[in-house]
Order: sequence, then C-alpha cells, then structure tokens
Amino acid sequence: MTPTRLSRLESTTRIVLKFNNAFNQHNVIEMMQLMSDDCVFENTTPFPDGTIYTGKEEVTQFWQEFFHNSPNAQIEIEDIFGLGMHCIMRWRYSWIDVDGNKGHVRGVDIFKVTNGLITEKLSYVKG
Repeated sequence: MTPTRLSRLESTTRIVLKFNNAFNQHNVIEMMQLMSDDCVFENTTPFPDGTIYTGKEEVTQFWQEFFHNSPNAQIEIEDIFGLGMHCIMRWRYSWIDVDGNKGHVRGVDIFKVTNGLITEKLSYVKG
C-alpha cells in the first residue's frame, strides 16, 4: 500500500472519529461541518427500512430533534476501520428514557467520505 493511499484511509477514519466525538457532545454544528452540503443520512427507524434524510438542512434538523428527544444519547465505538473512501463503524448506542431506564442497541454505520467530508451515513441496527 502506498503512503498516499494509507493517508487517505487514515483520513477517512479520523473524520468519522471526529464526527462521533461531536455526536457524543451533542454538537450538531460540529457534526454538520464534517458533512457535505448534499449529504445523505439513512436512519434506523422506522423499521424495517428507516428514513432517508437528504441535504445539510434536512440532516441538521434531524440531529437537532434527535438530541432534544434523547439528551443522554451516546455512541460507544466497538470497532472501526477504513476502506478507501468508506469507513465502517460498529457501535453501541445508549440512552436513558423519560422514566430513567437505561437502554441500548448495537449496530453498524457505513460512512462515505469524499473530499474530506461525509457524504453518506447509512445506519443499521440489530433488531
């Protein structure tokens, strides 16, 4: 593998790690700075196919509402690796519901990064 290709793999993973860090801080502004204007986010709900959000405005609105409704949301990375312009992240999503009960699900995100920005975030959950 050439140093240039290795650098691209590392760059893709670093961008996704920054995105996840911003997620855990509930920092929608920083998250969206890492996404392209024409980004696509495929959410895990409703089952079985989820919802697709397209464009920065629509995705920003989703994340703002998400953190409003899930103020304790956290993603723990279980595994992460880059494959060219793609990055695969296996995760554990944890929350606390309105009654104070803890919950979690596990899943996988497939990210596509182009020109240093996330253009796709496709999320899948064990169900």
